[in-house]
Amino acid sequence: MTNYSYLALGDSYTIGEQVPFADNFPNQTVQLLRKSGFSFHAAEIIAQTGWTTAELHHAINHTGILETYDVVSLLIGVNNQYRGYAAVEFKKTFENVLQQAIRFAGHKPQQVFVLSIPDWGITPFAEGRNRKQIADEIDTYNSICVSSANQFKTNYINITEAQRADGNKPEFLTADGLHPSGKAYEKWAVKLTDAILKERS
Repeated sequence: MTNYSYLALGDSYTIGEQVPFADNFPNQTVQLLRKSGFSFHAAEIIAQTGWTTAELHHAINHTGILETYDVVSLLIGVNNQYRGYAAVEFKKTFENVLQQAIRFAGHKPQQVFVLSIPDWGITPFAEGRNRKQIADEIDTYNSICVSSANQFKTNYINITEAQRADGNKPEFLTADGLHPSGKAYEKWAVKLTDAILKERS
């Protein structure tokens, strides 16, 4: 039986800030894939709370990992938006990281899965901030993620729409009122698993 490998690249949304490690979306995805009959190694994760695209890019270049993986996911950008970085700068650095992801996938872009950036502006953490501005900027960033995914022929998964519907409900949040709970990550994992299985069917 083939043992497949999975590399998850990102920030706090990938490591699952404030949730048990097993409950982040990469690990839940591996469990779902195993239940579907695929033998997957544990997910390898390069992610850290607060990372921007440039910081992820730097970390990838300084981390000793495998040369290629069967599945690579990428979810990055919220910290660029939070820090007020221009969209044109985000596009350049996001595409740098996306091309790294494609190389890790053995130059098979169909094995790369870009997840959309969640809208933190709908969470309790954003109380008192300009929620519409946050939403508009997240939408602009996600439009860049879509166009870049299409340009480089990778997969794109929209998790933002559902996250906006759930993002102010206590059961879908951790105690900080910002980060998603394991229940929220389960929804993302289901979408990612479905997309991976579709590519392998």
